[in-house]
Amino acid sequence: MVPDRRARSAAEGFAAAVGPASGQATSTSRVLTVPNALSLLRLLGVPLFLYLLLGPHADGLAVLVLMASGVTDYLDGRIARAWGQYSRLGALLDPLADRLYVVATMVGLTLREIVPVWLTAGLFARDLLLAGFLPLLRRRGYGPLPVHFLGKAATFNLLSGFPLVLLGAGGSTGDHLVRPFGWAFVLWGFALYWWAGVLYAVQARQLLAGTPDAGVVPGDARTR
Repeated sequence: MVPDRRARSAAEGFAAAVGPASGQATSTSRVLTVPNALSLLRLLGVPLFLYLLLGPHADGLAVLVLMASGVTDYLDGRIARAWGQYSRLGALLDPLADRLYVVATMVGLTLREIVPVWLTAGLFARDLLLAGFLPLLRRRGYGPLPVHFLGKAATFNLLSGFPLVLLGAGGSTGDHLVRPFGWAFVLWGFALYWWAGVLYAVQARQLLAGTPDAGVVPGDARTR
């Protein structure tokens, strides 16, 4: 009876991580949906953001692109839930856009010497750690682990903090007031990013050890 209780407990943990909105049994192979169009629009904003940040150093416009990305990220999730427009493509595009914005922002701000190299290296190290589990999970028939709230919270904090850090990089009094808030978001996001990474690693190890699956199926979503 003890093993059964442990199995049920582990399954409930996976179900909590997946969340009620990730009922991917309703996902389809549809491509032409409003959420997918918004995700594609977010992806197209990544090279524009990098150009504004590294080319003309148009920091204000670069921040507006990041803000637009956050708005469309919120809208595509709300629309998918309200209109039932879940799709396999959307489950890939949404976290991919988040990841690319985080990477683009880290690389751009590091090249501009606005954030230290150790911060960027630490965020990349977390992603490399999780990437090592993917081939092992695929051998067992699992796709990438589903996104859970902690990963979304980490991404939100990072993408909220980086624009404030960018705006606070000047020398005016207003910049000095903005900068501490930006770094508070970034450092908290960094901690949450690693915390989420540890939870994903624990889930992956449980799956690889033969813990009963609780809805983690190939193609559901990608970790953040």
